[in-house]
Amino acid sequence: MDKIELNSLTLEELEKFMVGIGEKGYRGEQLFTFFHRNYGHKIEDISVFSIGLRDKLKKFGRVNNIEVLKRFDSNIDNTKKYLFLLEDNNIIEGVVMEYKHGLTVCISTQVGCKMGCSFCASTKEGFIRNLSPSEMVNQIYSMEKDLNKKISNIVLMGSGEPLDNYENTLKFLYIIHHEKGHNISYRNITLSTCGVVPRIYDLADEGIPITLSISLHSPLDDIRSNMMPIGNRYSINDIINSCKYYYNQTNRRITIEYTLIEGVNDRDRDLEEIVKILKDLNCHINLIPLNPIEEFDEERPTGRSAQRFRTDLERAGIPVTIRREMGSDISASCGQLRRSYIRDRDRKTFQ
Repeated sequence: MDKIELNSLTLEELEKFMVGIGEKGYRGEQLFTFFHRNYGHKIEDISVFSIGLRDKLKKFGRVNNIEVLKRFDSNIDNTKKYLFLLEDNNIIEGVVMEYKHGLTVCISTQVGCKMGCSFCASTKEGFIRNLSPSEMVNQIYSMEKDLNKKISNIVLMGSGEPLDNYENTLKFLYIIHHEKGHNISYRNITLSTCGVVPRIYDLADEGIPITLSISLHSPLDDIRSNMMPIGNRYSINDIINSCKYYYNQTNRRITIEYTLIEGVNDRDRDLEEIVKILKDLNCHINLIPLNPIEEFDEERPTGRSAQRFRTDLERAGIPVTIRREMGSDISASCGQLRRSYIRDRDRKTFQ
């Protein structure tokens, strides 16, 4: 019989688990606090439990842990990039970014990604598996412990598609938000998706007021489908309708992520179409100049081109910013560092 991954359970699930093994339900709350407020990850360290109860936990359950494999510090802006080693020896990555309002972390939700977006490094090594809720929260706890600082904002925008790992992502949100644990406000959490439309509706119906961020990258279905295979399943109209539903259910403004690619999606025609499709959506556009990778033979726009695009959107009445590039000297964009580390490791192994 497989043991239950205890630190992936919600408070309610832990209470039921404790009752199921013949203990009082309140022991579940003690265990939840041990994991998610006190950074605990070893059953033998739960001092409020008797040795007998700890032995019983070891019999029926297990605790998933991750290790900091390596940390890379930017010399430019205090961004810190982490590579984490999972128990099955897979590697994921996370980022800590420092802003005036506090620390923001970007975490992974999958090992690899199956979405196949042409300009994204996360997907180039393929999809391996989903992360469990504990593997998601432990990225945050590991970074907080390492830096001895509390995180104020969370972005699910690292490797993987969060809505392709929907149930585990949802449990992660409940766990990290719970007042008996880390007590992060939902309003300080952003989930980025390439547009898994049915799950956007599902998430909206959960009534969780997190920020939904849509990776759009083109207002034209044919161009978007060439860059993002998911565009062959869900049209831009499908995505915009789901965003409107999400806004109506949560009253949270939508963020539109738009990677600017020279001569591909930064033309006058693109501007006109963006204004047309977003005019009735309460949203904010985040412009991202392309971070080139080897397999995507397109160019990053000039600074002047990006500013022009921003200015024209503002004139059309659409709120827009150009994302500040963080940690450029440590490959801080999604998937880049993990990929280069694995390549170097494998190259050394076979030399």
